[in-house]
Amino acid sequence: MDDKCSCCSSDDRAGLLRHGRKLEYFTIGWNMVEAAVAIGAGWFAESIALVGFGIDSLIESLSGSVLLWRLSSPTHGESREKLALKLVGVSFLVLAAYVAFDAIKALLAHELPRSSLVGIGLSVVSLIVMPILARAKRLSASSLGSRAMKADSRQTDFCAYLSGILLGGLVLNSLLGWWWADPIAALIMVPIIAREGFEGLRGEICEDSH
Repeated sequence: MDDKCSCCSSDDRAGLLRHGRKLEYFTIGWNMVEAAVAIGAGWFAESIALVGFGIDSLIESLSGSVLLWRLSSPTHGESREKLALKLVGVSFLVLAAYVAFDAIKALLAHELPRSSLVGIGLSVVSLIVMPILARAKRLSASSLGSRAMKADSRQTDFCAYLSGILLGGLVLNSLLGWWWADPIAALIMVPIIAREGFEGLRGEICEDSH
């Protein structure tokens, strides 16, 4: 973490760290449930975008675990901060590769997803919860001066973007039978995810995409 929080008392800093850890515990718990529902519903409906959304939830849980490791240190620990930021960046790139592969495969094979009311409901709930969680993480990251937590908040922002794209693809497929909307929606995610990954590896965060 940088010097932003260097003027905090030890008690203040301990409170900020506890709050940050609570946010990451919630992130991990929420995303594990979200992943189970999304992957199960996506497998049943043969929806690439829905399964990809579930995989993203698992990766976000991994990102949350990285931040828990980072926040377990009471010191500023710049080396730990940089490593956490890079690991979050790697998680983005892994997701981008997975989504791109499965979406292209679905387009080439003309895989037809069935409609999924569970997936639609899940994406609506995620659209409500994720922006609130992302904002709380950004405030915590600002108080702690943590670039790694700020990057993690971007992953939570991205989960909200995924929810919107997923909702559009599922609705178009359910109402109009546009099977290709599902993998196309998934492909739209790829450059956004990859950009965030490379920013993380460089030790930077996208500031212009909130």
